[in-house]
This record gives sequence, C-alpha cells and structure tokens, in this order.
Amino acid sequence: MKSVMAPRGDAPTDDSASRTLVLGVDGERRIVQCGPNAEQVVGRRPAELIGRPAADLVDGDAKDDLEALLEGIGARQERTAVLSVRRGEAGTTDAVVTAQPMVAEDAGGAPSGLLFVRVALPPSERYQDPARMRRALMDDQLTRFGASLDLDQSARGLVDVVVPHYCTYAEVLVLESLVAADEVHAESGAAVLRRLAVTSDDGNELWTATFPEGEVLVFPDGTPYREVLETARPVHLPVLDADAAREIAGRWRRAPAEELLTGVSMVLLPLVARDTLLGFIACSRIPGFRRFDAYDVEIGMEFANRAAIVVDNARRFSRERATALALQRSLLPTGLSAPSPVEVRHRYLPGSKLVEVGGDWYESIALPGARVALIVGDVAGHGVKAAVTMGRLRTALHTLANLELPPADALHVMHELMIELGEQEPHFATCLYAVYDATSGTLEIASAGHLPPLLVAPDGTNEYLAIPPAPPLGVAGGATIESREFAVEDGSVFVIYTDGLVENRGRDIDDGLARLRGIFGADTATRPMEEMAKAILAGVYADQHRDDIAVLISRLRRLPEDRFASWVVPSEPAAVRRARGFVRTQLDAWGLSDLVYSTELLATELITNAMRYAKDAKGPIELRLLYERSLVCEVLDGSAALPRLRHADDDEEGGRGLLVVSQLADRWGTRRTAAGKVVWCEQVVPGQDEKADEPVPSWPGENHHRE
Repeated sequence: MKSVMAPRGDAPTDDSASRTLVLGVDGERRIVQCGPNAEQVVGRRPAELIGRPAADLVDGDAKDDLEALLEGIGARQERTAVLSVRRGEAGTTDAVVTAQPMVAEDAGGAPSGLLFVRVALPPSERYQDPARMRRALMDDQLTRFGASLDLDQSARGLVDVVVPHYCTYAEVLVLESLVAADEVHAESGAAVLRRLAVTSDDGNELWTATFPEGEVLVFPDGTPYREVLETARPVHLPVLDADAAREIAGRWRRAPAEELLTGVSMVLLPLVARDTLLGFIACSRIPGFRRFDAYDVEIGMEFANRAAIVVDNARRFSRERATALALQRSLLPTGLSAPSPVEVRHRYLPGSKLVEVGGDWYESIALPGARVALIVGDVAGHGVKAAVTMGRLRTALHTLANLELPPADALHVMHELMIELGEQEPHFATCLYAVYDATSGTLEIASAGHLPPLLVAPDGTNEYLAIPPAPPLGVAGGATIESREFAVEDGSVFVIYTDGLVENRGRDIDDGLARLRGIFGADTATRPMEEMAKAILAGVYADQHRDDIAVLISRLRRLPEDRFASWVVPSEPAAVRRARGFVRTQLDAWGLSDLVYSTELLATELITNAMRYAKDAKGPIELRLLYERSLVCEVLDGSAALPRLRHADDDEEGGRGLLVVSQLADRWGTRRTAAGKVVWCEQVVPGQDEKADEPVPSWPGENHHRE
C-alpha cells in the first residue's frame, strides 16, 4: 500500500447511552472490515457484512446521504450525518454515521476509510455496565467542566455529564447564600436553595417546566430532598410508587411532580466540600431503565465528591471576584456634576479584562458660583494596588475641591499626601486639575507631571495648552506647582486624558497626540458630545496591550448674561438698604419673588460682615447674584481673612450674622481669590433640579464597549 497524508480525526466517543460499530471501507465503497458487535448495532453478523456494499447498511431514502458521506473519504474529509440504518429483521433505526478517511490507500490506490455507526442503546441496556458508567463520569469530564470558575457554568457542566451517562434526569441545587456570595447558612437544614441547572434526555419538557432553572426554594419536611440536607448523606430511593410520589407532590404543593416522580428510581447526592454542605445533585431514572442500586450510589458519590470541589472553587472565586469588583467600582465616581452651561462626558477603559479598575480616574465637580472642577489623574502601576491608591487620592482631591482650594494649592496638598504614602510604599501619580468659571469664561489649570490638555475652539482650531511644568505627585524635591489662567471662547471643547489614550507599545506619543487633535474639525460647535467621546476611543479596543484610559471631555459655555448680575457696594451705611433694593429688583425680574425676603436678609448679613471685618482692605465690596439651577449670592471683598461660624454669647451684640446665613441658606462657604475672598450662600430654587449629574454606568467602561 502506498501511504499518503490525510486529515486526521478522532473516532466518535462511545458513551453509556450508545453503542458504536466500526467498519472498514475500501475505495469501491465495500465493507472490508467489521467490528465484533455488528449484531448488537445493525442486527447482522460480521460475516454477513464483509464484502457487501456499504450502501446496504441503509434503506433507499438514505442511500444518497450515505454516498455523500463516502465521497468525503475520497476528498480526505471527515463527514457526519444522521441516517436511517437497517437493523436486521427489526426494521430501521436512526444512527449517527461518521465517515473518516484513512492515511493508507487500498490495494488499487483508492482512498479507504472507516465508518462509525452509533445507535442509541435500548432502555433495557442502558446503565448495565458499572465500569462504563464510572469511566464516562470520571475520565476527563471533571477536568472539562471544572476548568470554568463560573458557578452557573460549572453546574451546567455537571448535569451535562450526569445525563446521559448516569441517569435520564438531573438537577443541581446549591445554597442560595453561595449564589449571593455570602457565608453559608449555619443550619443547612433550613437553608434556602437555588436550582442552578436542569436537564433530561427523555424528551419530556414537563421536567424543566416543573423544576425550572434559577428557582429559589425551601424543600418541605418529610421529603427526601429535606433528608439529604439534614443528614448530608446520599438518599437512595430504588423506586417511588404512586403513593410516595403523591405524598411528595402534596407536601411540596407541586401537582405535576406526582406524574413525573411516579415509578422513577432516584438518588440524591450531597455536595460536601471542606466539611460544609454546599447543595446536592438530584438524579432520576424514569421507568423502563435499570433502577439505581447500592453500587450506583457508590459511583455517584465518588463523582459528587469530586464535583463538590469544583463547585466550592467556583463559589469561592465568585465571592472573591464580587468583592473585588465591588471595591473597584466604589473607587470610581458615582456621578459627574457641572453647572448647567457646561456639558460633560467621560470615558473609562480598563487595561485588563480581569481587573476592571486601575490607577486612572476622572472627576467633574460642580462648584458654587457657576464653576466646575475638571480633574483627571493617573497613579503609576496597574491592578488593585494602583486602584486603592487612586481611590485614596480621588477622595482627598474631591474633599479639596469642595474646600474650594485653587488648583495649584490643591495639587500641593496632594503632593504632600503622596510623600506620606510613599514612606510605606513608593507611589507617585500625575494629575491635571482645572477650574472653569462660567461667569467670566476663564479656565485656571495646574498640572503635576501630566500630559497637556487639549482646547478646541468652536471652529475646530485646537492647541495643547502650555502649563507650568511640575514633577508628578510624590516625587521628592520637585519644583513648585503653579497654575495658569486662560480665556476660553464660548462653546469651546476641553479634553483631558491619561497617557493610555495617546501612547502604547506600537505608537509614538507624538503620533497619538496628533491623532487626538485630528478628531476635532469645523463641526465641533454642533457635533454631539457623545459622538466626539466615542470617536476619541475609536480603535483602542483591539489593543490588547493598552494601558488604562480615562478621558474627560467638556463643552465650556458661559452663563447667559441675563442670569448674572453684580453691583459695587459703596462704603457707606445706606448702601445696605440700596443693596436690598438691588436684590428685590433682580429677583423680581427672574421670577423668584418667593426668595426675595430670604435673599435680602442673606445679602444684608454678608455685606454687613464684609464692611465690619474688611474695612481696612483695599478694593471695593461687590455683591453678585447668579441664577443657575440654584440661586447663589456672593459678596467679594479685598480681605484674605476667612470668616468662621461661631455661637455668640447672650451678652454679645454681634457675631450672629453667619449663624443666620447658615440657617437660611441651603449651603454657604468661602474661598480665597487673587484679590481677596468670596463669601457665598446658595438657595434651592423651587421646581429646579439642583443636581443634574451625569449618571455613571454600573459597570466601569460598560457604555464604552458599545459601538
């Protein structure tokens, strides 16, 4: 024989629910070899088949299909089909027939091959061979489905092995506390269970309808299911007669169970790992099949003991993963806030599919006076350690923003914090902090070792802003962090990002920066923000070696002129009365008559406080009113001394002004400016949504993986 290379394949796997006959076929489609079990499979002895055409195996309707399979041998291809095979005097039966080419050719040089004819065992012959059952359950099945650490997938793999190798119906039930990633109940007998997987091979859909997957239940007393929970030992019921099935169905109040359980043989196999009952596998054989015996129970328990380890590993992994994800998600912002003129979008993409949060973060924090803090940062490193450090920094920076520290001062405090953290474990991070004032259209920015922000004008012209350089946070001996102020054209787009967006192993950072600039064109003023945010991340999903990416994109608009009013307060006692008139006139124009009295009182207290404690300061006192989602009253003066709230004694004539402000206003506070300070208070406008936060997806990066 001349040997040639041909496609190789594995013979169809035999199992406990089928029997396979192997036939050798030559180039003329004749049977030249026959397995010894031909009579059990096709009802004819081997001698009756040798030398006959392979087409004699099937009836007339299936000859063309068999010929198509045999042609695959000549084409060096493996083919499989379900054919109606003759079975001696017993008529025909459906069989899975596989034609597989052989490497060797026959004597005439024509391709030869093998036919595998697999037929289902009759009910009387299934589960007869304990050795076959044990081999089918134990050989490689546990390795196959045990490779998954997902609890649902592991349960599905269990029932797919048990049926058809061990029984006709099977279900896996585990303690509900395992599914919920909580601790196991102290008393397993009273435990709530969840049915994770169900399957059957008898064609009766009533099984899955009566015992649905995902059901959470408690089995009633007096049932075999309760017995296995209370004893953690296998329960063997050789046969359930009609009375026993009726009693179980009655206690369970599940009428269809009577029909399903009548006449079945049942065994309940507990899943016990580390001396803890996790649940059990319920196995049943319907009438007509061999009933479970003690040896079957022994085989089943051997399988269940190994399966329990798989389930336990899966539930431990699920719980640890749920805990890690809950921690990681809690580190990212729960909402992005901004003044009404400012529109903000964010994008976050973790570098790892396993660890869903890294060291990158972003913030958009609405500040009093129609201002917003826009922040992005990047902790060096990856994974959970970087995420934990990021969470600490983000929380600290959020607090500093609410204290209204200027960007440079806030980053300086963050630098000191990173130095302190570095004493325990070296850390450093880059950060860019910007504050946009929608009343003046100015943008104050400070950077600590971060990449430059991109400012895009409404006509599409753009530039990377030059910020005074400073080393990353946590690097000892660095230069002083300074800020720079920019005048921003109304409707400009401001983009801040981490290095993962513009830099990777296969691309130079300059190319990445140029790509980012190229995204924005002449339609920037009218282009939807969501569309621009998607365009920024286009093409980065396929990069398997990318770094974490955080992007914050904002459209900066000015507060409309009719929503902002200011008045310079003269240095004379009568000015307070005229200030109240100014407040009354402006609030009437805005349709806020309900807030006139309280705002007049608040403005009076703030102006009086400024006149009393800032009388020696240079510059005038200014009263400002801003009507956005809320009503803000601000008083600016030239003194850098910040007032503080205190409780005056009964005999004191003053000292109660800020106490009145704190009681009347929803919020109040102070902040320093280059010329002095601002004392402000805020009132909620009836019917207005004070906080219009952009919702953050429940899963980090979830929205950004949808194109």
